[in-house]
Amino acid sequence: MKLTEMSCKNTKPAAKARKLSDGQGLYLEVTPTGRKYWRMKYRHFGKEKRLAFGVYPEVSLKEAREKRDKARKLIAENKDPSYIKKRQKTEAMQEAGNTFEKIAREWYEHNKDGWKPDHAQNIINRLEKDVFPTVGDIPIKDITPKMLLDMAKAIQERGANELAKRVIQMSKHIFQYAIITGRADMNAAEPLKGLIKPKPKSHFAALDHKELPEFLGALYSNKARLMPLTHLAVQFMMLTFVRTREMIKAEWREIDFDEKIWLIPASRMKMKKDHLVPLSDQAIKILEEIREAHGNKTYVFPSRDNPSSHMSNNTILMALRRMGYGGKMTGHGFRSLAMSTIMEKLGYRFEVPDRQLAHSKKGDVNKAYDRAMFLDERKIMMQDWSDYLDQLANHGEVVKINLAKA
Repeated sequence: MKLTEMSCKNTKPAAKARKLSDGQGLYLEVTPTGRKYWRMKYRHFGKEKRLAFGVYPEVSLKEAREKRDKARKLIAENKDPSYIKKRQKTEAMQEAGNTFEKIAREWYEHNKDGWKPDHAQNIINRLEKDVFPTVGDIPIKDITPKMLLDMAKAIQERGANELAKRVIQMSKHIFQYAIITGRADMNAAEPLKGLIKPKPKSHFAALDHKELPEFLGALYSNKARLMPLTHLAVQFMMLTFVRTREMIKAEWREIDFDEKIWLIPASRMKMKKDHLVPLSDQAIKILEEIREAHGNKTYVFPSRDNPSSHMSNNTILMALRRMGYGGKMTGHGFRSLAMSTIMEKLGYRFEVPDRQLAHSKKGDVNKAYDRAMFLDERKIMMQDWSDYLDQLANHGEVVKINLAKA
């Protein structure tokens, strides 16, 4: 006789376990403690086996019958429902453990040796700061494009447009790795291509040459009370107009005091080519003062807090803000200021200061652009530039600092 919901509910426990059959192998097992379990007895290739379908009443009679019918269909196809259930459970556990963070860290470890150290550090920092807190603990198969889009938009709202695009691109690579390693079926980042719009490019803030005298007066008087090394770093950047990252990582071994040349290695250059920077007498004097004062054997501009590292990337920008030039001038602004002033006021043709700026050249596919091109003219130009700045500064009171006494 088949079971009913009433009979399942009203059946009382006995001294021994009881089995109430519903037919076709399904039965309700009632234990002496009153617990009621759905079971199914079946044979697979002649061997008697059992399946568990859950506890009554959490699993109703109707649901238990549906589970039985699915199991019988598998048996009819010569498939073992018990084995399939165990396999599905194992897969579910594995998928639950295959979180985005777990796979992302695997992807990172797999690739980091092929990246430059700075790039590798930036990647893991972005993941830990902007990605893992949002989707890190979610199984990667459960992540949807909408989740990733919401994450990117949150980053975008901070004004970090480019970072939002890079995070989506990183996620795309991580999903590709998950698919290749058999832990994802689709790339949830793929549909987001083009949805994070780039922020319109703006030029770096830079002074006009007419504002140079006032700026030089503020710099040399040091009313902003910049730290001595920072003060000299700003002066050195103005004299050499290199990129901030190229300067802050400068090492003493790159400086040839006799030839008055600074060789910046390709690894630190945007265009991945060695770059020669002729050093004026004023630039050499700054370097000598720095070397005498702090004695760091590696870095020209060491970190204040960690002598084994270099000056922070934000040091120059923060110094300019303290001087009252926030939003008006940046470290990169020295480059455009030098370029325009050297051509307009010192009369140099475009190619000479442009080569000193180490700009990329269209069609320079083979990177055969000679690092020494126009070098003789550049040496003269760099000294002319330093002398020109001195002439402007001398219109006002110039207060030099002594790093050794600070």
